[in-house]
Amino acid sequence: MKFQIEDVTVYFPYDHIYPEQYSYMIELKRSLDAKGHCLLEMPTGTGKTIALLSLITSYTLSKPSNPVKLLYCTRTVHEMEKTLAELKLLHKYQLDNIGPSARMLALGLSSRKNLCINPAVVSAENRDSVDAGCRKLTASWVRALAIENPNIPTCSFFETYEKAGSDAVLPPGVYTLQDLRVFGKEKGWCPYFLARHMVQFANVVVYSYQYLLDPKVAGIISKEMQRESVVVFDEAHNIDNVCIEALSVSVRRQTIEGATRNINKMSQEINRFKATDAGRLRAEYNRLVEGLAQRGNLPLGDTWLANPALPDDILKEAVPGNIRRAEHFLSVLRRLVQYLKGRLETENVEKEGPLTFVNAVNSHVGIDQKMLKFCYDRLHSLMLTLEITDTDEFLHIQTICDFATLVGTYTRGFSIIIEPYDERMPHIPDPVLQLSCHDASLAIKPVFDRFQSVVITSGTLSPIDLYPRLLNFNPVVSRSFTMSLTRDCICPMVLTRGSDQLPVSTKFDLRSDPGVERNYGRLLLEMVSVVPDGIVCFFVSYSYMDAIVNSWNETGILKDIMQRKLVFIETQDVVETTLALDNYRKACDCGRGAVFFSVARGKVAEGIDFDRHYGRLVIMFGVPFQYTLSRILLARLEYLRETFQIKEGDFLTFDALRQAAQCVGRVIRSKADYGMMIFADKRYTRHDKRSKLPGWILSHLRDAHLNLSTDMAVHIAREFLRKMAQPYDKTGGGGKKTLLSQEDLEKMNGTEGMMF
Repeated sequence: MKFQIEDVTVYFPYDHIYPEQYSYMIELKRSLDAKGHCLLEMPTGTGKTIALLSLITSYTLSKPSNPVKLLYCTRTVHEMEKTLAELKLLHKYQLDNIGPSARMLALGLSSRKNLCINPAVVSAENRDSVDAGCRKLTASWVRALAIENPNIPTCSFFETYEKAGSDAVLPPGVYTLQDLRVFGKEKGWCPYFLARHMVQFANVVVYSYQYLLDPKVAGIISKEMQRESVVVFDEAHNIDNVCIEALSVSVRRQTIEGATRNINKMSQEINRFKATDAGRLRAEYNRLVEGLAQRGNLPLGDTWLANPALPDDILKEAVPGNIRRAEHFLSVLRRLVQYLKGRLETENVEKEGPLTFVNAVNSHVGIDQKMLKFCYDRLHSLMLTLEITDTDEFLHIQTICDFATLVGTYTRGFSIIIEPYDERMPHIPDPVLQLSCHDASLAIKPVFDRFQSVVITSGTLSPIDLYPRLLNFNPVVSRSFTMSLTRDCICPMVLTRGSDQLPVSTKFDLRSDPGVERNYGRLLLEMVSVVPDGIVCFFVSYSYMDAIVNSWNETGILKDIMQRKLVFIETQDVVETTLALDNYRKACDCGRGAVFFSVARGKVAEGIDFDRHYGRLVIMFGVPFQYTLSRILLARLEYLRETFQIKEGDFLTFDALRQAAQCVGRVIRSKADYGMMIFADKRYTRHDKRSKLPGWILSHLRDAHLNLSTDMAVHIAREFLRKMAQPYDKTGGGGKKTLLSQEDLEKMNGTEGMMF
């Protein structure tokens, strides 16, 4: 269907549209017109991806004089592929309606691990090894040697791509990662470098958050992007944590040992070059004297991660004299590593600010702030001069230089925390020195400053007023949409006590109470006999899940549950969890029914959907607070209180409830779906906790469902499932329509026009 929103003709590839999609598009257009940023909370399963894509691409089509580029950021590769599949459908519809003028280039960009087609490289087990394998075949000095000696291996795909020169372009179309690999194999070109090159010409780019938020990656990939771009962060409820991780570094004993090995290896290389090719080291020294830490435009195969500091904070001046010579720089690194090693041998927890730390480094080992600031660029330069290709082996010294550059650059919003052991396992010494960033607004500020519109959207952004404070920006539009439903297909309940009327909670003092564990077990046992197909349970942590499953096993509750449904458990091993999920789905498909035990902050809670019969009920056992004694969390809370006046309790509650909402939101993935949500903890009845849930869940949470015991919850579940089994009118006859056709929209626009 196609319809007008003010001066924009929107092309929408389906025959009907949900009212909230229409409202969402109107708000989105307002923020694009204002060239400002917006926060939009849209319930899960209401098609926000297609609403975003169709409005923004249609907006560009109706304003051909100043086209808008779309940078769409997702969290996982799976989400990226889903977005590109939706875009394919939309693009086909636009081409059918408008013809060739609607052509566009859209592509996904991911790491070499997901795009490489050279079997010798891509078979490596992790991302760093694939990157290093690629570098060994494509670095400029390797290729120069290969011209003289044909026995030196190079990458045929990269060579063919380079030979094609300016002819190596992607024709218009929408390319998923799979499409890029297929195209690369057909042409014999490297899909990774082709995609990297085409990103600057594409109309739509779909990639991961890190490509914009992590300065090391953004410095290479996204620095070319034009200002007239719209950036969308999808599923962005955890965006503050992504920003913080992008600027935080951890140094452990293994890092120190690895860095020492790296320095020794580099030292041997320098001595080898001194004997065979002293001119090269001298050339580097002269270049540094002239003030060029970087070598201008490097060949494609040589580009390395950019500086870990944000672009505005990087010094545009010459490298300090005392680290220009390669051997002097190595001695500085040696002293720094030695100092950090000494700091890790502490018996007590230590916390200090970057300024104190830099002063201590200066007085103990004579390395000043400016030298620290240049560590990363100087290391980069040295690794290019020494022609090092196995970058995966040099990750440790890179981490040390990351740490040094960040600590030398920032004085506010960071803490250095040294812990001799993990508090949860105090008898195992595992010292760690962490530079932790507390201010999420640092990493995202360049994105807000640079691009004309940034859209932050998710199913859980409540309370919506906290995000502008955490990320320190002023949105022009900030809205939360509700779900228009023909039937009440969501049934949230708050369970506060078991059948024996004992309160249930995962509060620390009640957590290991046998009564609470028994009541949680009884609740699940009653539910498996009432609810068909799949049930998903979320626990607050792995340790709590282990404890409670053990206790259920001893009391025989687990055996009773297993008679009704099969039980699968998420572990910290990704492969095991994937296998468990596959088998869980098989059990649901064949009618045996299954229960999946998962953890609120684990892998499953974030990206995996339990739609249709895979999730008819989700139980959230407890409130998923973060581990509140974590030093890093305490330091961040203190910073938030002092800088943004956000109270500790408010932030912790907000953080726990967005996580809980994310977990329970997994069951509804479309409006034809139905599911129940049980919040099993007496603390959910308190208004300050409950009010932080998203509006679309709260609007279905009735007062009668707020203070339930197990038997009342079972009764409500029976009634709900019976009601859901009845046939219903999908378009919402009688009264409010939940599916709008083109005519309905035209009528609505006509009446709105008359009102004005």
